[in-house]
Amino acid sequence: MMDRYKTPRTKELEFGGPLGAMILIFLMPATIFYLLLTCRTEQASVLNFPPPLPPLSTLWSPHTFLLLLAWVGLQAALYMLPMGKVTEGIVLRDKSRLQYRINAFHAMGVTALVVGAGLAAGLRLSYIYDHFLQLAFSALLLAFGLSFLLYFKSLFAPETTLAPGGNSGNPIYDFFMGHELNPRIGSFDLKYFCELRPGLLGWALVNMAMLMKETELRGSPSLAMLLVNAFQLLYVVDALWNEEAILTTMDIVHDGFGFMLVFGDLAWVPFTYSLQAYFLVNHPQKLSLSMAVGILLLNGLGYCIFRSANSQKNTFRRNPNDPRVTGLKTIPTATGRRLLVSGWWGFVRHPNYLGDIIMALAWSLPCGLTHVLPYFYVFYFTVLLIHREARDEHQCLRKYGLAWQEYCRRVPYRIFPYLY
Repeated sequence: MMDRYKTPRTKELEFGGPLGAMILIFLMPATIFYLLLTCRTEQASVLNFPPPLPPLSTLWSPHTFLLLLAWVGLQAALYMLPMGKVTEGIVLRDKSRLQYRINAFHAMGVTALVVGAGLAAGLRLSYIYDHFLQLAFSALLLAFGLSFLLYFKSLFAPETTLAPGGNSGNPIYDFFMGHELNPRIGSFDLKYFCELRPGLLGWALVNMAMLMKETELRGSPSLAMLLVNAFQLLYVVDALWNEEAILTTMDIVHDGFGFMLVFGDLAWVPFTYSLQAYFLVNHPQKLSLSMAVGILLLNGLGYCIFRSANSQKNTFRRNPNDPRVTGLKTIPTATGRRLLVSGWWGFVRHPNYLGDIIMALAWSLPCGLTHVLPYFYVFYFTVLLIHREARDEHQCLRKYGLAWQEYCRRVPYRIFPYLY
């Protein structure tokens, strides 16, 4: 009876298959250290390759590794506390639905209190800047360790719980993509926990540490540093406040929990998304008031598009009869669901991605126009979202068929209006 719920073999391999997965397993950590080491140089030029390489022995520190484990442990403990509501995820292949506790915003509040108490007690948060490479190396080790444990666990998981995108039979590819869809230890959902907690909150903490280090060096934080911290903190707070929305994302619904997501959550997000703040510590920038206002307005535009589009989509998914979306035009599909074809979703097919990219640019502009390095996030995120958009299009075409083709005809632009 359960055979019909088994996850079929993955036939369409992404990222160039096993070879591409193997390259990315080494390229992603190398990229982090290339960016961080280059950022520490006086020129901060991406053309100076390779950057000065420190001895491997200086990267390993038991103390920083234990601090990282303590941070992850704190977030895990907050995740398990009976705070917030419990909601159900989407229907799985075996017709079951997992339960999730929505308390990331509560966890952020408690974390802020803990960090505030530490600062009042004399905690020197700039320690994070001083040991940034060691912390990044510790995060790399933790990501690899957890990825191996997850793959080993997945070998004993029921076939109904495997990920549709990570069940190729090739161990390298499945290790990278994630073999099991929603690995859990009891009620502790490892993917859901890592998606928002240690890395996203860690990103905000790293930014604050860079602000504290700049204050130590120059007596006060610069306007550029304040803008970067404020913009990115808003993004983190927004993600945690709207935590329930991630239950319908591709990361949760389709992708298994393997190296790609583990490394992204635990290492890539906190150590590359904070690159602008890290850059500003050693390469201060002066912003005029008019420049700051212009950048502020640009970020506001991006955030408004991003939040309005996501809110419109999430409201429609929860209740198509909600007064806020009942006036929007839709296209019926064979699945019984309807596709929005007006509002933000009639402007471009992925307006939330457009808002994301506009915000990414606003986060980098406080770093000035003389260096390419702090704009890495803009380039990377644009490529990432274009690739993700292509994956979304493929999944939607397979799911909605002719209805999706009609949607694409009526909304021809994917992300950038009149361009793409």
